[in-house]
Amino acid sequence: MSELRKLEEQVILSLRELYHKYGYSQFKMSKFEPYALYLQNKEFLVSEGVITFTDTDGTLMALKPDVTLSIVKNYRNDSASLQKVCYNENVYRIAGPGKGYREIMQTGLECLGDIGLYELGEVLLLAAKSLQCISPKFFLNISHLGILESLLREMELGEDAMQAVLQCLQEKNEASLRDFCRGAPSERVDLLAALMMENSCISQAVALLPPSQGRDELQTLAALLEQAGLAEHVRLDFSIIGDRNYYNGIVFRGYMEGIPTEVLSGGQYDRLLMRLGKRAKGVGFAVYLDQLELLENRQRSYDTDTVLLYSDDADILALSAAAKQLAESGVLVAKRIPPRMTCRRVMRFQDGRVTEIEHHG
Repeated sequence: MSELRKLEEQVILSLRELYHKYGYSQFKMSKFEPYALYLQNKEFLVSEGVITFTDTDGTLMALKPDVTLSIVKNYRNDSASLQKVCYNENVYRIAGPGKGYREIMQTGLECLGDIGLYELGEVLLLAAKSLQCISPKFFLNISHLGILESLLREMELGEDAMQAVLQCLQEKNEASLRDFCRGAPSERVDLLAALMMENSCISQAVALLPPSQGRDELQTLAALLEQAGLAEHVRLDFSIIGDRNYYNGIVFRGYMEGIPTEVLSGGQYDRLLMRLGKRAKGVGFAVYLDQLELLENRQRSYDTDTVLLYSDDADILALSAAAKQLAESGVLVAKRIPPRMTCRRVMRFQDGRVTEIEHHG
């Protein structure tokens, strides 16, 4: 089994355990959906390409390019309830510019229904912890569409100008931003220019915002992440926009050292639920496991942490006690190292004692 495959499987298991601890149940779905679902919401998809086929009844079907749309489609239409689901699913889409279709393993979670500030904070916390499961060198960049839209409305920009400014924010193009905002209050333009840059201290960046419900939300979310010891990995970055036909409120992206594009993407998508006729709110994220192949200097994965070697004359009771102490991090007890077995260390049980022996590979 390749190192990349083992790393992917370890990440999937770690994330599944993390999500289950917070009450998210596993969601299973079909590999395909009616093509109309994706055609009507194509702007929501990461990739435009969709693989289609005709079903026996003549319905045009599509191999699933996205998971969130399927979950939202199947959500029971009850705004008073709360549904927390997680998933590990293969999706089928174009891997990137100039590339062909690929089967990609995607994992993530969705929280649907009566969403409040706690649920938003929990999803953000789990997004940060998901990145932490993959690498300690990660960043979670957060934006807030509600705040952005409010600022732009105060500047009395028309819809076309607003779209142009949002495009400038995404591209971090300050010169064009100022051109489109000519005539607007200079302090607001300066604020937008500052917000589209990555601000390393989210608490200080939030303090720059004018009073609003959105600012209060961000302050609380920043405090929650700080309480969890994750604040140093979180940045305010208003260049993250998302499609306004689907997203509202917080939107976020996850990055890590060694990978040039985001490995996690999510946000609050109440407008998507509204488009699909659901009386509820929603927030969630996806982790793109295909990006792991780009991770440089990744931690080596092993079949087991420790191999504990013993001889025929070993005291079995003492050997069992020694194995129990090592089992938490993973141990294989054997008389010799199995062929092609990889491990972090090799220990020897002899004369009632456990000692580490030199091992290469």
